[in-house]
Amino acid sequence: MAIRIVSLVARLGLAAVWLISGGLKFLDPVQTKIAVRAYQLLPESLVGPVATALPLVEIVLGLLILVGLAVRVSAAVSVVILTVLIAVIISVWARGLSIDCGCFGGGGAADVGAWDYLKEILRDLGFLALAVWLLVFPRSPLALGPGSRAPFSVDTQSSVAR
Repeated sequence: MAIRIVSLVARLGLAAVWLISGGLKFLDPVQTKIAVRAYQLLPESLVGPVATALPLVEIVLGLLILVGLAVRVSAAVSVVILTVLIAVIISVWARGLSIDCGCFGGGGAADVGAWDYLKEILRDLGFLALAVWLLVFPRSPLALGPGSRAPFSVDTQSSVAR
């Protein structure tokens, strides 16, 4: 029972992360494009498409995880995206760039230091932990997906059968 409650909390937490992050980026597409460009990793021809697609992907992931549909798949996609984002932040830090990550809106050139990058990495590792948890334990109460749904009460006989 405790695992399913933790899964519910992880599901709601990760959904909130994606919905807030994606929503803020979606509401300010110009700033999102500035943030993507600031990483200096993509050719200019890809900055616009990535800045447009990323918020939409985050919002879709957030909605799927929130309602409990395809939780394991959404968690796996989240693991990939968060791993890439952590690697990108490490890359920016290693290259000596001074930018705001733009993870929750904003982004671009900023006066940041090592502690700022470390905080972003640690925060994203926390989000990654939620995604990994859901990858391993996707079943939780209040989920709509048949492979993700779990009751609040534990029936001993049905638990043994699984």
